[in-house]
Amino acid sequence: MTVKEIQKAIANAGNPTRAEHSKRFFKTGKGEYAEGDIFTGANVPSCRRIARVNRELSLTDIKTLLRSRIHEERMVALLILIDQFNNSSATSKQQLMRLYLLNLKFVNNWDLVDLSAPVLVGIPMLTGKRSALDKLARSKHLWTRRVSIVSTMTLIRNDQLQDTFRITRLLMNDSHDLIHKACGWMLREAGKRDEKALRRFLDANGPRMPRTMLRYAIERLPVGVRTRYLARSS
Repeated sequence: MTVKEIQKAIANAGNPTRAEHSKRFFKTGKGEYAEGDIFTGANVPSCRRIARVNRELSLTDIKTLLRSRIHEERMVALLILIDQFNNSSATSKQQLMRLYLLNLKFVNNWDLVDLSAPVLVGIPMLTGKRSALDKLARSKHLWTRRVSIVSTMTLIRNDQLQDTFRITRLLMNDSHDLIHKACGWMLREAGKRDEKALRRFLDANGPRMPRTMLRYAIERLPVGVRTRYLARSS
């Protein structure tokens, strides 16, 4: 398909009722984190089907979709990018990661970040310089900071937990709830791999963690342990 045909397919898969719900769910109102984002109401399975039949789309056309004002068009672009990444050489993977990083301002909601970051940043970090994560964590851009921590999901799945702990410390004083939730989520995932390591981190850092971050991190711990950490929290 051409870009216009893909856009038409996404529009045809839309649902006005779902679009209105998405506008509220993803906080598109004035002053909210996704102010002005536009939805067709196409669901994720539909976006995946459209991406699957367009997996060989050129990088130029992927970039066009990724820079769209339409949320689902950006999602389809990321799904195609992920598919190409998973089926490319090491050199091409680096090229695709660079394209992604250069366009992070368009990866501008938590669903888009959580879909793409573990693959397009997380996988390269398995063999790359982890200092790239620190640079992302220090960004002034909300979604870039979320990319930095959610990318560590891939490292966690490979039993490499220290980067999650390090990036969480960098983001400990972040002002945004979506960063607190993402850090807590990754800490919880790290705890599934090594509960003792998570508890050591919480013993050292729990009292100064934002409440939401802490609550997410301790969800899978025994009730008595959760109560103790919450009691120590400021």
